[in-house]
Amino acid sequence: MPVVRITKKITLEMAHSLWNYPGPCGNIHGHSYTLYVTISGEPAKANGSPEEGMVLDFSNLKKVIEKEISEPFDHSLILNDAIPFDLKIQLTRHHKKVCFLGIQPTCENLVLEFSQRIKNSLPGKITLHSLKLQETDTGWAEWFQEDQG
Repeated sequence: MPVVRITKKITLEMAHSLWNYPGPCGNIHGHSYTLYVTISGEPAKANGSPEEGMVLDFSNLKKVIEKEISEPFDHSLILNDAIPFDLKIQLTRHHKKVCFLGIQPTCENLVLEFSQRIKNSLPGKITLHSLKLQETDTGWAEWFQEDQG
């Protein structure tokens, strides 16, 4: 059966800080991230169906990405959950959208987090093939299903 890959691109504005990091990334700073989500599957063969010839309607893929990534993370401050409790209280008191993750919010860890969230929300016969999270014009992290063993 023929397998086809399709990709949806979104942009996110996110701030983060790397907890206990000695360099400049230990300070709160932001990025205009670009996320490329590539899925794979067989195009639908149902004659006469609105989805005929599609792996997944791009609008349905967009809905998954919006629910799992854009809504929780766009225009947010992302921090490691290991920061001191009193700092968490101060930040959430003064900022509406602070996300505490059990990871250091590096580009590499964020692409891993995003892969889990998206994989868990895709329809049954659709596979998450890869993600590319571009943090700057010259730097990004990539995740490929084939590398996961």
